[in-house]
Amino acid sequence: MGSIQEERSSSSVVHSHHEEEEIQPATPTGQYFNSSVMSLSIVAVLESEIPIDDSLITMTLLNDVFLPINPRFSSIVVRDENGGNQYWKKVTVKLEDHVKVPVYPDGLSLESYDKYFDEYLTKLGMERLPESRPLWEISIFKYPTSKAAGTLIFKLHHALGDGYSLMGALFTCLKRADNPSLPLTFPSLRPDYNNNNKKKSVLGLLSVFKNTVTDFAWSLIKSNVLEDHVSPIRSANPGVEFRPISISTVTFSLDQIKQIKAKLGGTVNEVIVGIIFYGTRLYMDAASKGSGNARTTSLVLLNTREITSYQTVEEMAKPDTKGPWGNNFGFLHVSIPGMVDVETADPLEFVFEAKKMIMKKKSSLAVYLTGRFLELMRSLRGLEVTASYIRGTLWNTSMTITSLMGPIEQMSLANHPVKGLYFMVVNAPQVKT
Repeated sequence: MGSIQEERSSSSVVHSHHEEEEIQPATPTGQYFNSSVMSLSIVAVLESEIPIDDSLITMTLLNDVFLPINPRFSSIVVRDENGGNQYWKKVTVKLEDHVKVPVYPDGLSLESYDKYFDEYLTKLGMERLPESRPLWEISIFKYPTSKAAGTLIFKLHHALGDGYSLMGALFTCLKRADNPSLPLTFPSLRPDYNNNNKKKSVLGLLSVFKNTVTDFAWSLIKSNVLEDHVSPIRSANPGVEFRPISISTVTFSLDQIKQIKAKLGGTVNEVIVGIIFYGTRLYMDAASKGSGNARTTSLVLLNTREITSYQTVEEMAKPDTKGPWGNNFGFLHVSIPGMVDVETADPLEFVFEAKKMIMKKKSSLAVYLTGRFLELMRSLRGLEVTASYIRGTLWNTSMTITSLMGPIEQMSLANHPVKGLYFMVVNAPQVKT
C-alpha cells in the first residue's frame, strides 16, 4: 500500500551559458515515472460512431483547446548537469510531430482492420515517448473496426499527471452530444460515512490503528521481499514491460452492478473490483488447473484528492483547490481471494469477500504513512532509488486496477459522437493492468 502525491513547486531560474531561462521543476512523482528504471504512459482510446474527419479534430482543436490546458503539454523534460533532477522547459510545439495517421489498404473487412488496429495499438504501447518533444501524441485510426467507425488514440506520459488529471484534460476537449453548448455533468462522489463514523469512535480508532500497522508492514514486505506466485497472469520474466501487449475490453451493465451492490452493500467500484477478481480467478484456473488458489495480489489505485465531485481543469489549477493537477493517488495491496473449487464457488460470496477486504484497507491510514516513507527514502537515497522501490512494488504484484467515473451524457469530440472511451497504463512491469 502506498501513496503518490505531487509536491507543488515554485518556478526556478536556471542559468545557461547564454541567457537565463525560467523553467518549472518537475515534481518527484513525475521523475519517478520518467526515470532510468521506469517510464509509464497512459493510453486512452476514444471510439467514434462516425468516420473521423481529421481536418476537424487535429490542429485547431489541439492548438486552441488542448495545449492551453496545462503548461506541461508544451514543455519538454530537461535534466541538470549531473543528469539527476528534471525540469519542464517551455518550447514551441510542432503539432505535426505529435499527430500520427497510420495508412492501410482501403476496402478491407472489419476483421482485417481489427487486426491492424490491435497490431498498431501494441506497437504504440511498446514505444517510449521521445524526450526531445513534449511527452504526448495522438493517433488517428481512420478505418472502421468491429467496435467503431473510427478511433482516436491518446498517449500521454504519466509524468504529465495521473489518470484523473489527464482524463480531465480529455474531457475538456469533449462536449455533450445532445447539446454542445451545455457542459458535461458527472456523478457526485458520496463520502464513505461508515468509515468516517468508524474513525470517530474509540473502537473505530483502535481498528484504524491496527489496520494501519498491519497494512504498512504488509506493504513493506510485499514491496521488498514477498513476490506473488508465477501464474497465468504473472510470468516473472525480466523485461515484461517491453513485450507486446494485447488489449481486451468487456462491458458491464450498470443496472446489474447496482443490483449486486444492493445485495452486498459497498460502492459500485468495490463491486466491479470484486467481479474483476472473480473473473481473474476463473481465467487463471482455466489456463492452468489449480492456479486459481495461487498467491495473487492486485494494486488497487485510489484517488487521494479530497473531492466529492469532478473537478474541471480550471478548478485543478487554483492554488487552494482540493483536487490539484498532477499525480495524487494511493495504491492498496489487495490479496485476491483464493478459489479452491471453481465448480462450487459462489460468485456473490466471492465478490462479497473481496469487497470486505477493500473496505478494511480503506479504513487504514497506511496509504499516507507509506507516502511519507517514500518521501523519506527520496530525501535520504535519491530519486532513482525511490523509483526502483516503486517499480519493485509493481513487479512483486500480479495486476493493477484503476478506474475513473465518466460523464452522464453521451460525449462528442468535434461533432463526432463518442461510442466508447477507455484507458490503460502501459510499460508497467506487470503482465496484467
